This record gives sequence, structure tokens and C-alpha cells, in this order.
Amino acid sequence: MDRVVDILDALQQSPRGLSLGAIASAAGLPKSSAFRYLSTLEARGYVARDAAGDTYRLGRALGQLRPRELARLSVVARPHLEGLAERFQETVNLGVLDVNRISYLEVAESPRAVRFVARPGARDRIHSSALGKAVASRLREEEVRRILRVEGMPACTTATITDVELYLEELGDVRARGYSLDRGENEDGGECVGVVLPGSSTPAAISLAAPAGRLDPMTIKDAVTALRGAAHAIVTEAAIDA
Repeated sequence: MDRVVDILDALQQSPRGLSLGAIASAAGLPKSSAFRYLSTLEARGYVARDAAGDTYRLGRALGQLRPRELARLSVVARPHLEGLAERFQETVNLGVLDVNRISYLEVAESPRAVRFVARPGARDRIHSSALGKAVASRLREEEVRRILRVEGMPACTTATITDVELYLEELGDVRARGYSLDRGENEDGGECVGVVLPGSSTPAAISLAAPAGRLDPMTIKDAVTALRGAAHAIVTEAAIDA
């Protein structure tokens, strides 16, 4: 346990990451032993490696988003969400990746009597919701596979994607078109379109949710344009840095 804590302490003090050799030295371990510890921590999401595979940093399981950052994001995003909700008369959400699930940070409710509404603090798996797909489309494949391995892919509805490879194909489609869709995959009778907050390491997205049938192709097209504009404005105003 002391060695594991030494490793995590070293990574906490080095946000840009450390090499295997630097971690081994900080923890007083041979490289082979440090590598075994890191492999286990990586499998559980407490440690992550960069694309080249030679630098380690703290993983998402330790909660990279700080309370101040979340509060800033909420304050900045709120008027944009409310503006979209008023314009489209549908519910608009802001969600962040909280460890392995999407947590609803802000919700601007539709004024209509028949509507789909999540509550702030509610959590969804990444494979079934538009918010989850949008955020997952910006994660490394290894990270997506790890999350799905830990959380599973239960069928929320008969439309839910429950196969890893099919889900990865879906994420490819999300990247290609620049937005995600939930066609009754998270809840029966509900549909959603989402876009990721761009240009930042903050794992967040915004989405517009409606009862089935109200998101026709033209509405989706208009919503995507508006969501993208709001996402860029939120990132700029919140000054969310990588």
C-alpha cells in the first residue's frame, strides 16, 4: 500500500505525467515492480498512459475535475442551456465524465408539459446516452474499452447498443458527423442529440433531449448548429484549459 500511495503521490505532483523510470525512482522500486503496480492501476482507471505509452499520469478514476472547475463550468453554461431550452422548447443538459459514468451537472428543463428531464447529479453509463457517446468519442479507445469492461453494457431499452465493437463503430460515426444521437437507447420514448465541449481536456458535453418524434431531421440539424455554438462559447468563457 505504501508503494501504491508513493506512486499516486508522485503523479499528483506531476500533472504532465512521469516516465516509468521517474515513477520507479520516486517510489523506491525497481522498474519491473513499478511497471506491475502501474499495470494494475491502469487497468482500474487510476493511472493512464499517453498515446506513445511512455508517460503515466493520474487516471479519471481519481476524479480529475476539481470542485472549482465544475462550479465555474456550471455558472458559465447555465445561461447558454436556458437559451437553448427556450429556443427549442426542449430540455438541455450539461454532463461531465465522473469516473466511469456521465454525471448531469446542469439541466435546463423544457417548458412543455410532455418532456424528458434528468436531475442534476443523476448518472448514466456512457454507452446508452447522447452525452455519453459525445464524451466517449473524444476518449482513447483503450479508455473506452476499460470503462465498458468495468461498467458493462446493460440494455436500458431494446434499442441499446450492448456490443463493444458495435459501440466503437458508433463512436466512429459520432466523430465523422460531429454529434451523437440517442434514439430511445437510454429511455423508452426519449431521443437526444449531443455535442462535446471542444478544445479542452474537460470531459464534458451538452445535449438536447425530447420525447420520440419531436427530433425530426431538420430540428436535429438546427439543434446541432446551436449546440456547437453554445459549446464553443462555454469553453471560451469558462477558460477551460487542457
